[in-house]
Amino acid sequence: MEFKNLLVENNDGITIVTINRREALNSLNSAVIAELECALYELDLDEAVKVIIITGAGEKAFVAGADIKEMAELSSFEAHDFARRGQRLMLLINRMHTPVIAAVNGYALGGGLELALACDFIYASEKAKFGFPEVGLGVIPGFGGTQNLARLIGPNRASELIFSGRIIPAAKAYVWGIVNELFSPEELLPKALETAREIAGKAPRGVGYAKDAIVNGLNMAKEDGFRYEASLFGVLFATGDQREGMGAFLEKRSAAFKGK
Repeated sequence: MEFKNLLVENNDGITIVTINRREALNSLNSAVIAELECALYELDLDEAVKVIIITGAGEKAFVAGADIKEMAELSSFEAHDFARRGQRLMLLINRMHTPVIAAVNGYALGGGLELALACDFIYASEKAKFGFPEVGLGVIPGFGGTQNLARLIGPNRASELIFSGRIIPAAKAYVWGIVNELFSPEELLPKALETAREIAGKAPRGVGYAKDAIVNGLNMAKEDGFRYEASLFGVLFATGDQREGMGAFLEKRSAAFKGK
């Protein structure tokens, strides 16, 4: 499927999805949100796709936020609907079995930071900047930012960042635990691809169930999370990939996983 605002590149089980609205700093309007939802849903159904990387076109912005031109004239009802559509995209990324890496190459503000936070982890350029400027516009993050950031770095630091509307450099985002690793702008995508290849070489169902256990376990009491983990662990012993993986280990050879 062709998209107006996205570039989708497939390569050996790894798909790079690039948000391509350079003239608007890759901001998220309704069309981009709909295209991302469609693309990611289809990619998650494709067994050939093992890992997805999301990034932004150009060197200036990953996603500079939701599109203020579109939002400025929304009614209260329309704004609620817009927020729920954005949240639906973020929840889709959470619920996908396919792991998703955010490669943040520039500004990740507002909806852009929310998109990055919805991914399984974030790699960033040393020149990237992060923040939630919404309170300076008279609103709040609406695509899950208040929830995902507080769960990631705790309510105190999340409150400081959201209440102040401050934009922080990549180095501080790394120290705070928002970003996993920092790279030079030239290294960012190659390093994201390097990690994606490592993940793609593992058992697809194992990776998908591990993501399931982490994402859903965060919303459970720890004991319930343990039980959920054990149930997924047990289910995987009925798969061909478990037999192949353990057989390959015992036979001292490389495993040939088929996602079955």
